[in-house]
This record gives sequence, C-alpha cells and structure tokens, in this order.
Amino acid sequence: MAQDTISLISRIRENANKFICSELETNGIKGIVPSHGDIMAVLFKYSKCTMKELASNIHRTKATLTVLVDKLEKIGYVKREKSSDDSRVTYITLTEKGIALKPIFEKISEKLNNLVFKNISEQEEEVLHKLLEKINKNLG
Repeated sequence: MAQDTISLISRIRENANKFICSELETNGIKGIVPSHGDIMAVLFKYSKCTMKELASNIHRTKATLTVLVDKLEKIGYVKREKSSDDSRVTYITLTEKGIALKPIFEKISEKLNNLVFKNISEQEEEVLHKLLEKINKNLG
C-alpha cells in the first residue's frame, strides 16, 4: 500500500503539471513551466527577493533556482537588480510582463484547486493536508 501511495502522489503531481501547462498554453503563455510557478508566486507576494530568500521560500537549491530565474529573465518575466545598500546583494523582481501574469496565475490556481477538491469536504481536505504534512516531515 505504501508503494501505491507514493506512486499515486507522483501521478497526481504529473497530472496537476499537465493541467497547469495546458492552462498556460490556453492563456497564450509560452516558456513558463510549473517549476517557475513557485518563484512567480513568491514574487507576487513579496515584490522582490534575494536568491537566498527565494531558494528558502520555494525549497530549492540556489543552483536549481539560478537556472529557473535565468530562464524567467531571458523570457522577460523577471529582472535582477543590485542592492543600493550592498553591491553583493542582488534582488529578483518582476517586470511589467511578469506582473501581468498574476491574474492569470490566480485563475489557473483557482481552477486547479476546484478540480482537485471537487467532491471533497472541508474536513477531508484538512485531514489530507495534515497527512501530507506528516509525510513531508517524515521525508525531510
């Protein structure tokens, strides 16, 4: 049963990512993949972050984050800005093009959540969340 559970979690993630990619394409957004979503969500919330802050928020290594941010910068959604207080510090901020994605991301997120939790009560959702947190803690 445990092996089935991990496999099921993996399939759920794969299906969610397919849904997100399809919705991004439907909305005419090219070059962004689900792994960029966490970065964008953090920047929608905080406006600007250092690479260290971003890595901490999205639970990725700085090396992995650098590749993701480089791609977002190349396609015009984020930019790097040096700190005026400390030239060693670089902030990642959204461009106007990046800011314009916020309502689309919110719409996609809402659609995904509605699909995921269709026919699931609030109580079941809470139990599921608690169980997944325990599993994550066990692995972390």
